[in-house]
Amino acid sequence: MVRKKRTDTPSGGGEGSQSHETGGGSGHGPQRPPQQQGGGYSGGRVAPQSQQGGRGGSYGTGGRGLGMPQQQYSGGPPEYHQGRGRGGSYHQGGRGGFGGGRGSGVRAGGPFPGGPSRPPVPELHQATQTFQVEVIRQPAPSESGSSSRPPEQAPLAEHLQQLSIQQEAGQAIQPAPPSSKSLRFPSRPGKGSTGTKCIVKANHFFAELPDKDLHQYDVTITPEVASRGVNRAVMAQLVKLYKESHLGKRLPAYDGRKSLYTAGPLPFVSKEFKITLIDDDDGSGTQRREREFKVVIKLAARADLHHLGLFLQGKHADAPQEALQVLDIVLRELPTTRYCPVGRSFYSPGLGRRQSLGEGLESWRGFYQSIRPTQMGLSLNIDMSSTAFIEPLPVIDFVTQLLNREVSRPLSDSDRVKIKKALRGVKVEVTHRGNMRRKYRISGLTSQATRELTFPVDERGTMKSVVEYFHETYGFVIQHTQWPCLQVGNQQRPNYLPMEVCKIVEGQRYSKRLNERQITALLKVTCQRPPEREYDIMKTVKHNAYHEDPYAKEFGIKISEKLASVEARILPAPWLKYHDAGREKDCLPQVGQWNMMNKKMVNGGTVNNWICINFSRQVQDSVARDFCYELAQMCYISGMAFSPEPVLPAISARPEQVEKVLKTRYHDAMIKLQPQNKELDLLIVILPDNNGSLYGDLKRICETDLGVVSQCCLTKHVFKKSKQYLANVALKINVKVGGRNTVLVDAISRRIPLVSDRPTIIFGADVTHPHPGEDSSPSIAAVVASQDWPEVTKYAGLVCAQAHRQELIQDLYKTWQDPVRGTVSGGMIKELLISFRRATGQKPQRIIFYRDGVSEGQFYQVLLFELDSIRKACASLEPNYQPPVTFVVVQKRHHTRLFASNHNDRRSIDRSGNILPGTVVDSKICHPTEFDFYLCSHAGIQGTSRPAHYHVLWDENKFTADALQSLTNNLCYTYARCTRSVSIVPPAYYAHLAAFRARFYMEPETSDSGSMTSGTVAARGGAGAGGRSTRGPGASSAVRPLPALKENVKRVMFYC
Repeated sequence: MVRKKRTDTPSGGGEGSQSHETGGGSGHGPQRPPQQQGGGYSGGRVAPQSQQGGRGGSYGTGGRGLGMPQQQYSGGPPEYHQGRGRGGSYHQGGRGGFGGGRGSGVRAGGPFPGGPSRPPVPELHQATQTFQVEVIRQPAPSESGSSSRPPEQAPLAEHLQQLSIQQEAGQAIQPAPPSSKSLRFPSRPGKGSTGTKCIVKANHFFAELPDKDLHQYDVTITPEVASRGVNRAVMAQLVKLYKESHLGKRLPAYDGRKSLYTAGPLPFVSKEFKITLIDDDDGSGTQRREREFKVVIKLAARADLHHLGLFLQGKHADAPQEALQVLDIVLRELPTTRYCPVGRSFYSPGLGRRQSLGEGLESWRGFYQSIRPTQMGLSLNIDMSSTAFIEPLPVIDFVTQLLNREVSRPLSDSDRVKIKKALRGVKVEVTHRGNMRRKYRISGLTSQATRELTFPVDERGTMKSVVEYFHETYGFVIQHTQWPCLQVGNQQRPNYLPMEVCKIVEGQRYSKRLNERQITALLKVTCQRPPEREYDIMKTVKHNAYHEDPYAKEFGIKISEKLASVEARILPAPWLKYHDAGREKDCLPQVGQWNMMNKKMVNGGTVNNWICINFSRQVQDSVARDFCYELAQMCYISGMAFSPEPVLPAISARPEQVEKVLKTRYHDAMIKLQPQNKELDLLIVILPDNNGSLYGDLKRICETDLGVVSQCCLTKHVFKKSKQYLANVALKINVKVGGRNTVLVDAISRRIPLVSDRPTIIFGADVTHPHPGEDSSPSIAAVVASQDWPEVTKYAGLVCAQAHRQELIQDLYKTWQDPVRGTVSGGMIKELLISFRRATGQKPQRIIFYRDGVSEGQFYQVLLFELDSIRKACASLEPNYQPPVTFVVVQKRHHTRLFASNHNDRRSIDRSGNILPGTVVDSKICHPTEFDFYLCSHAGIQGTSRPAHYHVLWDENKFTADALQSLTNNLCYTYARCTRSVSIVPPAYYAHLAAFRARFYMEPETSDSGSMTSGTVAARGGAGAGGRSTRGPGASSAVRPLPALKENVKRVMFYC
């Protein structure tokens, strides 16, 4: 072991995404849908009254404008003032105001009275709720002290008192509550009844509520240690020594930090204990280290189980988190000692076969466990899971696997960066000292090779080389002297260890990002058919033997060993409308799928002018030409107007010249088109199968620089030219050029409750965060909104960058100072409302907002902040404009799985063995009082389907359970990219795609990540100014804005 005296501090060195759900279905000829009123839907190129021409007309108020708001939003959108150029500004209440544009169907002097008169103060309660809302604003923790929340954003309650709130039909719109203390989520409006009833099984196990008297104690351990493991060891020793004598024979449950729980009181209020921990024998034969700890246990509170009982019966509205937490800790106590805990899961090599994932990683099997309040009472949710661990290999072998080559060659800089990233923070044990296996944590790599490293051995500064030292002291000859040493210990006094004397300690989870191959390997391991997964879950519950768990016994918790049987309903698939010119004018999907045979898109887009660029060396010009011809044919057959010939012949190019080639070719095409006043409609691009960052560069240049939509095709598909593939690509091209593939028959015959009766806009929003290990990249928010009514199938999208790991969407509404016009407002909601108004001639009188990616712990924060932004955006358009809002969170990251009650009943499962698409559950395993439901809207492909969980956080539109469940299920059949119903509602899916796309717009920056990551999913690193930013709203001041999308791109579904 070598210790260097002083040195300068060295520089600091997935669930797989869902399948694209493509692939056609069977589509047997079903009965006709009920006759639509008014002779049906023409399905022509332009929708009767909503579509204002495919792609024409300018849109919105400019880009996201994070960086230069003054220029971006300057001038303001004329449409809002002049209502398509007719009449005066909306302040005068003229015919053309925001409310009075043509076809808006709002009575003059109706709910949007003209003039800026100050309305009466609104009532402050959400219609069906009995809880009074206080009007004191207590900023959510994340809001306080935020740097860039402009002073113009007055507190919510004051702000909203200036709005006229009464809607027609007596819809009371009330301000979002000022703080989470006074907020109640809407209660369940009864259970749904539509659909075919059936029984499904859920991986929830009923837990009997104990009748014990729970006590909580504060624990203080000194000296304080950061490691939960050490804390637990101290407490285990204390219980072992003093359970009988001082703890009144109680077996306490400990959270590893500051809290201890007991079933009944301890025989003291406060007591101090002295505990000695003796280190494990490291085999050196030397004196083992002893550490003294002082432990103080002091009564803090009694956990209220009575309160929890009332909550479960629906008699109390607030979940008593403390009581739930106690029960969770009690049930985690035993598995924590047996297995390796990670989050809410437990892993062990003994729970299933280890599988190699490549590059020095392996997968371990385990299970997820969490206690949840449900309608059936307490339930224990158990699911199977797998995650990546570092293989316990000698470090040399690990590095050989990581770099995928032999050890003889010297390391390049990028090799060094890769090793440093993979090994930093990893625990190793030394192997060169016989039985002595001392453990160290790696802090970095030396910059020099082992053979060049020297260190002072005495006070006089006599230097000795590491190679000599190891030979003389341990008789160990270092083989790989050209490789660097590992630095262990702290950065100020680093110790040097040659790689070949170190072995990785078993049981360390790999928390950094996996590459494509590793993700695929891990998915293979986790992918289980429903009967197998159910069997494994049952086996886990039996293996965990909760009835013998001493902690569960002590606290009186009894866990059922039977899966919960739950009533479910299968919602019918909706009829879909296709163009009247096709042989099949409408279609009823079968088991979640259908196909385009004999059908034409309901609104085919137009591609008159297109070009093709080929970046694949394997594809000859003639092959590219043939492929483009076939694709053009398929688009034409599917109902588009598509010119068979490109503007310029297809050309081949080298990937590294992507920018130059794209701009030159675009310029050449425009020279030809501009004199005729024409635009380039589409760029077709052929890519190599492994194309690194090429895909992302290409999308960034096309969408933020040139303003043209593109369709990329991989080499393998170009050679195959399968009809199914071409048909799917045609669907994507159509929506990218402003067409519509299909619409719901019920939408055009105006039969969708709470959507068809008045102009309704449906939003989808999502925030994607950088991968673990990327400490400074920004998070990206995306918002999409429907641009057509009554069809609700076309969605325009906006994206913006915000502070690292910030979940609240900062740019929904914002204000800034303009030197000429004073305070100006804008943001994503306002821009999308404006473009809806422009596209349909009407302003939305109802807002449905599907928000993806919010965990339960963030519900209050997200609702308070984002509902406030929606309100302000509406108010900034017209003084009294407050359409009623329904705010629904969509969750996919949960562990509830539903199984058919009989796996052999072919009528109750799809081809993959999963429950049928349209299966909805809103009882038993759902929330005791709030409005939530599980919906499995898609047919499984492989593995066990994960139902989406929808939770309504705000509902001024007063949806019934049936109305919201059916709307959500029906929308899942309108996803543009394939002829299948998808697993989450399309607006949320589109927002996810848009946010994912925007990662490619970030300037590539090479921090210590060395060369850019490859693979099309490579998140382009790069961030704003420096380190971690605060999490509060407005903390994004340091984030470099994304380049703005071009106007014509923003208007179409470019992200598809």
